[in-house]
Amino acid sequence: MGVCSVFGIRDRIEEPAFTVEQRLDQATAIRRYPPRLAVEARLPGGDGPMTRGRAFRILFDYIAGNNTSGDRVAMTAPVESQGGRDGSAIPMTVPVESAGSPKGGSTKDGYAMRFFLPASFTPETAPQPRDPRVTLVEIPEALVAVRRFTGLRGGTMVRRQAGFLHRSLSGTPWAPQGPAVGWFYDPPSTLPFLRRNEVAVPVARVEAPVAA
Repeated sequence: MGVCSVFGIRDRIEEPAFTVEQRLDQATAIRRYPPRLAVEARLPGGDGPMTRGRAFRILFDYIAGNNTSGDRVAMTAPVESQGGRDGSAIPMTVPVESAGSPKGGSTKDGYAMRFFLPASFTPETAPQPRDPRVTLVEIPEALVAVRRFTGLRGGTMVRRQAGFLHRSLSGTPWAPQGPAVGWFYDPPSTLPFLRRNEVAVPVARVEAPVAA
């Protein structure tokens, strides 16, 4: 598993299902996602490395068993620890979603990170968090514009890629409907040039092309 994570091999990790509505260029597409369920950690402050690390550990604790369910659920890569806690061990899925303020500083709502839960879970069957900083989030069906990139994935890179994404939407029938978020598919140990990263923004189709 350690070697697989270094080289970005994730063939056994569940990903949320989607359909491609339109491909805008080699790196950018419009995707439709059905309703999804996620677990979210929201912390004060901006999207710095320490805050991202804390949020990740909080969510990792939830999928590793820091929840109220008594059922054991088989764990999948890249989660590697299965013992030491009561409660469920939940498969980790990708991507991991992260969002900070547009400029990387603090906002009223702070920094948020989400793990998307396996499709087999519903709001009724998903284990409830024990940590008050963790909440279950129901995400409705969504149209999103997604741009794929490799390399570093901090707030500066996400904002740069978001700029590219907005330029790709210029002159198309797709209008941004909210802030961009980063989606990350690989653990930090993966070589940067092999990482699968994405930046996504919700969109709606308008009658005439708009300038982003």
